[in-house]
This record gives sequence, C-alpha cells and structure tokens, in this order.
Amino acid sequence: MEWETLLSIFLGVCLSAACGFRVFVPFLLMSIASQAGYLTLSPEFHWIGSRPAMLAFASATAVEVFAYYVPWFDNLLDVLISPTAVLAGIIASASVAVDLPPLLRWALAAILGGGAAALMQGSTSLIRGISSVLTGGLGNPVVATVECMGSAVISLLGLLVPVVGLLLVVALSLTVGTALILTRRRKRTGPPPVTTP
Repeated sequence: MEWETLLSIFLGVCLSAACGFRVFVPFLLMSIASQAGYLTLSPEFHWIGSRPAMLAFASATAVEVFAYYVPWFDNLLDVLISPTAVLAGIIASASVAVDLPPLLRWALAAILGGGAAALMQGSTSLIRGISSVLTGGLGNPVVATVECMGSAVISLLGLLVPVVGLLLVVALSLTVGTALILTRRRKRTGPPPVTTP
C-alpha cells in the first residue's frame, strides 16, 4: 500500500473521530479545503467541495454548535445525533479514500470511520451525562466548548498532518478505554472499605 493511500486512511479516521465530537465541523473544513484545492475528494463526493455545500455546512455547523449550549437540550441532542455521527464518520472516511477500490474503501470507512465516530460520540455523551448530574447542567457549556475545539483541532490536524492527527485520536481512544475499564472495575468491587481508628 502506498504512503499516500495510508495518509488518506489516516485522514479519514481523523475526520470520522471529529464527527463524533461535532457532525458538521469536519465537513465544513473539508469543503473549505476542497474549495482551496488542498483536499482531493473521491469522485462521488465532489459535491462536498461545492459552494452550496460549503454554505449549508457553515449554517449547520452554527446551529449544531449553539444548540449544544442549551442546558439539558444538549443531552437530548446527544441521543438524536449519535446515529448521524456514525453515518457522518463513515461518509467522511469514504470521501477521502481516493485511491482505494470501492469495496475496500467502504469496508474501511464502516469499520475505522464508523468505529472512531461511535467511540468519540459515546464518550462525549457519557461525559456530558456525568456533567449534567454533578453540576446540574452548569458545567455542560465547558464540555460543549471542549468538544467543538476537539472536532476542529482533530479535523485540521488530519488535513495538515494526518499522522499526528491519528496519534491524537489513538491517545484519546486509549484514554476513554482506560477510563471505562476503571469505572467498571470500581462498580464491580464497590467503594473501598472505611477504616476507623
């Protein structure tokens, strides 16, 4: 497999993971990069780089970003948007895998792209749920800001330095996985015993 093909797979994983944070931010950045001639899209996805698509992505991004700042609605939005994030991750990944045969492109997009989007979306939903319980929703705007920044940073790193973007996605995935394992162990064993002097 050629280096350019590997880079396109890395880029696809980065964009998919970014879709798990915010669905439309990666597509807006992809559209801008395509318009600037910096990003090559698969022929069936050239529409992503069109001017009407860029305007639609910009509008959708603004609505999505601001909607996550509405207390408690953000939790409902997580439930509604989770399947969309996975589908968006698959499309984002498939759209940049230019040199792969269609069957391999869609298989990798579904496994790597859909998986990365699902993992990030699931982890952010969990964090928002914990924030809602612990802070009564007051801490959720901080979570929303971090998610939005995370989506933009991972997308930009994927577009500019795919290897670094992929390393960041892997690091985030390992962190989420470790946190989930520790949480499950704690639930199974219960709280540590209280000792009295």
